Parts: sequence; structure tokens; C-alpha cells
Amino acid sequence: MQKEYTPNCEILPGMDLPDGVRRVALAVEYHGAGFRGFQQQEEGVPTVQSALQAALSQVANEPITIACAGRTDASVHATHQIVHFDTRAQRSAKAWTAGVNANLPSGVSIKWASEVPAAFHARFSARERTYRYIIFNSPFRPALMADQLTWCKEPLAIERMQAGANHLLGEHNFNAFRAAQCQARHPNREIKRIDLARRGDLIVMEITANAFLHHMVRNIAGVLMRVGKGWSEPAWVAEVLASQDRTQAAETAAPYGLYLVHVAYPELFQIPNMPPGPCFLAEKLGDFGR
Repeated sequence: MQKEYTPNCEILPGMDLPDGVRRVALAVEYHGAGFRGFQQQEEGVPTVQSALQAALSQVANEPITIACAGRTDASVHATHQIVHFDTRAQRSAKAWTAGVNANLPSGVSIKWASEVPAAFHARFSARERTYRYIIFNSPFRPALMADQLTWCKEPLAIERMQAGANHLLGEHNFNAFRAAQCQARHPNREIKRIDLARRGDLIVMEITANAFLHHMVRNIAGVLMRVGKGWSEPAWVAEVLASQDRTQAAETAAPYGLYLVHVAYPELFQIPNMPPGPCFLAEKLGDFGR
């Protein structure tokens, strides 16, 4: 049976958008501390999705809903979240960016907008996603940017953390790094790169995978921080992975230092590559591993 069109749905072979409907993609940056996560919840709960949909509906002069590349939790940030929406409104890229930004709260900003082919889907077309987890490693808690960094007062040995992280490369069952409430159909994911680097008091973990489970990056960060403190050996990471048991891992690391920084798509969709950020990190994707 042919799948019926619904707004923002995956357009399968043999399907097309209804006459007069166009698909638009956006890159969105947001400061997650002011929101209860990305996904829309009941009325009155501040979420990134509800803020975006309200602003887009104002500019489009029609109700707009969106689909995203990956939902983020409360207090998690993004420099390059990708969303798309279907609309009958005809607007220029400048009108979408400037108009929507004028109607958004200060913690959310559109970085670019472009009409895309009907076959594009922010979630299902994505080939890989990259996060950066940023740790402020100092005996003293930060007074500035405290909700944009994860503070760790114990000294962290980055070489030990990298040695532990290397056990996670490749495709594995990541049940041990999966939240109990995760709704993914299966726990297998492929980590393509995981690099750690120190920049002054900051330690950055950059991790790329085909997809992530709920809390997967934060659970990995928690395990690697335990190794970096010397409380467990790097080989323990492999033991946790093999156990497929969440109770064998460390506690989930705080959300404050987590950023979605890149989503990769096939070239045919011409989604621009932009600096991954956040703005206080100039390194390009992959630079921390060099």
C-alpha cells in the first residue's frame, strides 16, 4: 500500500509533495539551558521545537511543524541542529532566517535556510552525527559559562581517557551506554571517530557515529571521566561495553557540556558545512585527532 503524505514525512520512491508545497531546511543553534529539551511537550513547557514552530508559523502565516535530525535533552546545546518543514509559503532564504530570528527567544538562532528536494528528511537522510562534550577541568567551579560546560574538579589524564575511548570504535551493541527510557529499536551503533584533546582547562571529546542512543554520549563521557580520574583502568571500558549492562557503567555525565555540532548528509542535498563550534573552539571536525 502506498504511504500517504503527511507534513514533514519521509518522501519515498513514487511519492511527491502536494502541489504548491515546498520543503525547507534550517540549521539551528541553541543554548539548551533555557529549555526542557528539543521535543515539544505539553503547552507551557519551554522547548526548542515549540519556539521554532511558533516563530516559523508567524513568518509563514500558516501553522508550521518541524522534523529534526536528533532530539536533544534538557540543557543540551546545538550549534548545527538540522530541521525541515513543509510549507505553502513562498519566502526567500533571507526572509526565513531574518524573519524567524526576529520572532525567536535569544537562546535560539537560525544560521541558514534553504529549499531542499522533497526526498530530503532531516532525520532519515542523515548519514552521521557529531557531538562535542566539553569539560572544564579545574579545582574551582566556573562562574562564567557554568551552564555551557561540565565541571570536573579532579585532574583528568587525557591519555588514559583516549585509551579507554579507543575500545568503543566500530559497530557494537551499546546497551551498557543506553538510557533505560531509550526507545530505539535496537542498540547497535557504529562509532566512527572519538577523539579527546586538552585546550587549557578545557577537555573536549569529539565523537561521530551513524546514530546515537538516548544518553549514549553522556554515558560514554561519564565512563571516560572515571578512567581519566584513575578510578578505573582504560581496559574497563571494554568490559563495560561487553557487559551490555547499564548498571556496570559510571553515572551519566551532566548535560551542560554537550553540543550537537554536525550532521552529515549525502552531497546531493547540498547542505552547507559550517564551523562546528561552539564559538570558543576554532577547530574543524577531526582536528582534535591530529
